[in-house]
Amino acid sequence: MMASSAPVGVFDSGVGGLSVLADLRRELPHEDVLYLGDTAHVPYGSRSEDDVIDLTERAVAALYTRGVKAVVVACNTAAAFSLSRVRSRFPFPVIGLVPAVKPAALATRSGKVAVLATPVTLRGQLMRDVIRDHAEPLGVHVEGVVNLKLVPMVEAGLADSPQMREELRRTLGPLRDAGVDQLVLGCTHYPFLAPAICAEFGGAFALVDSGAGVARHTRRVLDGAGLLNDSPAPGQVTYLVTGDVEAVRPVIATLSAQNGHSGEHLPAAAPAPLRIESIHT
Repeated sequence: MMASSAPVGVFDSGVGGLSVLADLRRELPHEDVLYLGDTAHVPYGSRSEDDVIDLTERAVAALYTRGVKAVVVACNTAAAFSLSRVRSRFPFPVIGLVPAVKPAALATRSGKVAVLATPVTLRGQLMRDVIRDHAEPLGVHVEGVVNLKLVPMVEAGLADSPQMREELRRTLGPLRDAGVDQLVLGCTHYPFLAPAICAEFGGAFALVDSGAGVARHTRRVLDGAGLLNDSPAPGQVTYLVTGDVEAVRPVIATLSAQNGHSGEHLPAAAPAPLRIESIHT
């Protein structure tokens, strides 16, 4: 049986899952976390389904060997194809992201919702299922939109750069003009684009993502399994990356600060160095 004091594993193709990590830290402040970013293989969005499944299994296996009690697959592309496989292989809860189409479909006034996501996520059965179950019964039109430049730009620390804003104008401008009023951020990298999207488009879109929902679900799963950490101490985060540690360190620091937390839970005026380790999966 897993110990309740064991860490929670969080896996993403790169640094995008830090947006989900922030929601998990708010919902579960006493849990230790091992965050694994597969920065050597990012992005996943244009890879084959078999490749995504293999990389996800390898990452979850690496977290398993480090003694986690549960894993949150904080990558929409990985969750789209890999959840059933990893759930059958590992003896702990595996929680995955579901594209936030349901709240967007319920909230839209124009009847037009867009999902900004990777090609793999958009063609996955999970996406088809949530559109069928939550948008089509309401007569809501859902349009998928792709820009393969966005994830690498976030990974490079360019989430709110002039280059990013140019890409967003090109990608999202036609959606605004078509009357889309709900924009589902269907990749965990994309919540980091919120400042740039709001600066360019004002209130044209309501931005909807899955982070808070998956954090609440993770709490319920841990509670139901008797795995909530009952320590009163703040949890700690250790970051594991498959690529160059020093290349990703400033990006993690910047995005963590944008999320409103530090890796060591210390005051912003005196942050401790981020604990980032290299790992092979």
